[in-house]
Amino acid sequence: MAKITETVLLERGSPRTTRLENIKTLNLSKMGLCCADLPVALLSRLRGLTRLNLSGNRLRELPSGLQLPGLRVLDCSHNDLEDVSSLEPLSSLEQLQLDGNLYITVSDNYKVMFLLPNLRILNGKDISSSANHLRYVNTETLKRRVSALWESSFQPLTALTAERRRTVEQEFVTLACAKVKYGPNSLSDYYRWRVEMLARALLHSLVEEREGETLGNSQTDADAGQTHADPSLRSPRKRRGADSGSGPEQETPKKSRQAEAEAAEPTASSPRKSSRLKSVLPQPETPSKSPRKPARADGCPTEPALPCTAPKTPPKSRPAEGPRENGTPRKTSGSTCLEPVHVLQCHSRQDSPEDFSTQLWACAFQPDSDPEPCGSSVVATCGGETVCLIDCQAGTVLKKYKVPGEEFFSLAWSSVLMSREGGTLRQCGMLAAGGRRGVVKLIHPRANCAYGEFRASRRALSALRFSPQRPSFLFTGSYDSRVVLWDIGGVDGNYNFKVSQLMILETGSTPLHLNLPPLSAERHLLAACDRGLLCFDTQLGKNQLKRSSELEVVFPLYREEDNKKNFHTIDGLAFLNNDIIASKSHMQGSIYLWSWSRTLATRPNKRREVGAALLAELQWSGTDLPYLSLSTCPGEGYLVCGDEKGSLWTYHLTEELLVRARAGKPLPPTQVLQWPAPVLRGGGPVDGPSVNSVALAPRMKYLVALTDKNMVVVWRRV
Repeated sequence: MAKITETVLLERGSPRTTRLENIKTLNLSKMGLCCADLPVALLSRLRGLTRLNLSGNRLRELPSGLQLPGLRVLDCSHNDLEDVSSLEPLSSLEQLQLDGNLYITVSDNYKVMFLLPNLRILNGKDISSSANHLRYVNTETLKRRVSALWESSFQPLTALTAERRRTVEQEFVTLACAKVKYGPNSLSDYYRWRVEMLARALLHSLVEEREGETLGNSQTDADAGQTHADPSLRSPRKRRGADSGSGPEQETPKKSRQAEAEAAEPTASSPRKSSRLKSVLPQPETPSKSPRKPARADGCPTEPALPCTAPKTPPKSRPAEGPRENGTPRKTSGSTCLEPVHVLQCHSRQDSPEDFSTQLWACAFQPDSDPEPCGSSVVATCGGETVCLIDCQAGTVLKKYKVPGEEFFSLAWSSVLMSREGGTLRQCGMLAAGGRRGVVKLIHPRANCAYGEFRASRRALSALRFSPQRPSFLFTGSYDSRVVLWDIGGVDGNYNFKVSQLMILETGSTPLHLNLPPLSAERHLLAACDRGLLCFDTQLGKNQLKRSSELEVVFPLYREEDNKKNFHTIDGLAFLNNDIIASKSHMQGSIYLWSWSRTLATRPNKRREVGAALLAELQWSGTDLPYLSLSTCPGEGYLVCGDEKGSLWTYHLTEELLVRARAGKPLPPTQVLQWPAPVLRGGGPVDGPSVNSVALAPRMKYLVALTDKNMVVVWRRV
């Protein structure tokens, strides 16, 4: 039954009348209304309405097409509004209440001031002066800067096809959003929004001007200035260098095991760059201690980081040149084509464009199932003191969180329940990140809020993983050779939360990757560690708070170990589907594919050690660098792993290939994506760095690679 009817409007409106057109004031507060509950046709009959109260509902936006020409006062406080653009049709508004909307930011308030030209009072404050300055002075300044960017970066107008015009427009808009800066960092979202609007308006005006010149020979001067449709735009001029500042390339600390072992004074600045390398050798772990000084997370995003470099030309994916058969590389058909589109340097210390030493360690795409919008194109990255959220489509940093003194090693996405006014619950996407300090930071990106933290270990954190079945359950792996299960619970409207420790798992060495088998996520946890791959029983029905591993998965490669080779370090682990696991060992030179169900089925007499049920072996780089992790895209059957030269080894694993692999022949990669060789402004190309981590978007629309030279490389499916 409809919540809003003509009878309801007449009962809640004043003055008392029998006609909707005569209602002046209407109170629809605290009715649990959603956008779909507001009938546009019925509400549009309120032609005389001047005051409307919609507070205390569940509105995320106002319905499109709503016309209330006489409305002067609107109360939308304590709703779930996410986007203020739906208020634009209410151009006659003079007073507006938006407080109590969790996702409305300072930038949204500025958008409202621009969209509503008559607005004088916002959230009870007189904003007339600041609004007029915003609408006129700021707009003129931004117009001049956008025009100057066009004139300096693009050639005179020439005829283009409609498709090419759209491409040029997108290139210019993206460049303008990255280059045109104005105002404080807290308003960066608003100014990007305005710059995009002005950039598109400029291009449209240039098209009109071009058409006016074209038609001038056959029309009068009066007609020459009219608007015409002519799909012609100027093509971009090739720009030398990158979009950010230049600087000499600094030598990146390599992760070579032999080099670290032979060095007289090994580096102690980061557990990942020192102690993790030592742990590969048969000697005790000695990670550096976490700093004891208190650190504060900056919940406000900084300005979007500019791409530090730009590829000369996108390199084409080529067939692999690994071990060959009959002297020629093997080629496979039906592969996905990827091209590099963005290179960003967004984790720099003090935002220095000369920082090529900060190592980036983990990345993960916002899941499709996340309740927040735009999930599949947003990736979270961490390294150094910062966690960044990057829009892969635009190549810009949406949000950036900094914790002085921290070095982030891992992150994970999930969602928690938030209780709202009136007892309603809502799912909120959240991000957890941790590293050297042993503290887990909890971030609500949509609300731009780093809302809490808790200490998970006295040593550095190496891995984080949420349970897919119980989104509030978080596993943390740390350098004290433990995995701890926490319940972080939900949050209330003020972001109060409570953390409970549920279980401690003893791993015996540093856990590097944590994974939950899709078909038994509530019973088992797989921990890839410095000294082996362990499986734990994680069922909560048992009374044991501390548990040791239930079994260890062993691989044929272990038989080849000696004093110089240690293959027990499992530095890559991911599920390709509900059963098949991809894993690799340090110095292995290949990647194993094996069946989880068959491995459990072949466990003899419940012995602790069980051999992996191998399905295939994939050729990979022969590097001796550890901790180059892999990633999978289960829906597309793809696996990707970077190497020490910046290349990405991709594998399209079909049933046919797996059947062929059972014959005992290692499978070559489907493609090897070469390092795009971005060029520094005023310098030469950047040599290929080590690819520490990779992430694939849910439908493989994007691929993101993190390097040990402070560069995030975004590849796009074409």
